[in-house]
Amino acid sequence: AASNRLAHYLIDRCARAGELVALLLPRSAQAVVAMMAVVKTGAAYLAMDPAAPDARLEFMLGDAAPVAVVTTAALRSRLPESGVTVVQVDDPALAAQPDTALPAPSADDIAYMIYTSGTTGTPKGSVISHRNLTQLIESSPSKLSSGPGVTWSQWHSLVFDVSVWEVFGALLSGTRLVIVPEAVAGSPVDLHALLLAEKVDVLFHTPSAAGMLDPQGLERVTVVLGGEAVPAELVDRWAAGRRVLVNGYGPSECTIYSTMSTLVAGESAVPIGVPVPGAAGFVLDEWLRPVPAGVVGELYMAGRGVGVGYLNRPDLTGSRFVPCPFGPAGSRMYRTGDLVRWR
Repeated sequence: AASNRLAHYLIDRCARAGELVALLLPRSAQAVVAMMAVVKTGAAYLAMDPAAPDARLEFMLGDAAPVAVVTTAALRSRLPESGVTVVQVDDPALAAQPDTALPAPSADDIAYMIYTSGTTGTPKGSVISHRNLTQLIESSPSKLSSGPGVTWSQWHSLVFDVSVWEVFGALLSGTRLVIVPEAVAGSPVDLHALLLAEKVDVLFHTPSAAGMLDPQGLERVTVVLGGEAVPAELVDRWAAGRRVLVNGYGPSECTIYSTMSTLVAGESAVPIGVPVPGAAGFVLDEWLRPVPAGVVGELYMAGRGVGVGYLNRPDLTGSRFVPCPFGPAGSRMYRTGDLVRWR
């Protein structure tokens, strides 16, 4: 109901299909309301980190040119003077808006945009459609239990694409979602206590963060590692006695996760696994020819998760999102730049 009210408010002012609405919000129930509201308008959301430097916020607002920013009264002062419409998710005036449902957006409308880290140059806005996101969630691997009676946690910052899976992967399947408070997220001891108290079943975590978390007592939790290479010693520490430990790999351009691997102790090199349902992976040489098993090549990902492209970067989009010679006419694959080999 709260997201419907905010969606109506945004539509009355500026939000519509093809537009971007920025969110300057901490991880919270309010943030989930805002995420849902924006996609209900048909627009796409762009999450911005309240802890980011002023220059980063200014760059994102200038590059993405959102039609509005949703924030709170406490965070409004973080926004530079830009003339963009500002909507406060905690504005009492929202209570007067209707809470009726809105028409569903088109599957080909963009759902969200997320910026790359920018470690290899200017940050790029990766655009993902509703079709990309919903088809990935619908084909979620069975090892990630979901549905009524199951509890997921939402640990990642909203500026990381795993947060999209945490929120919508849970809510679209009827799964209970526990939002980890900001103060708890940075404390391994407090996080451990929260996971136990809330009986969390699935935790998405980076390997570096998992390295600081005590696995004792968390044997019921399915841990999905991602965002970084997984050290073998971390697997040895976490795999014992656990129902399942998962390594998820995927660039933002391919909608969160492209491959998954169930991890077991004793691996000298931790594999990234095989493509998730609906995805395909090709290990190719410089002439786009498949290389034999065991031979190093570049990884290209294809399938339903391959995103729309980069915002306002047609040349870069054309060089990274390329025609797929192994699929139906018109299909594309994403050139990851990562070197891998089939085992």
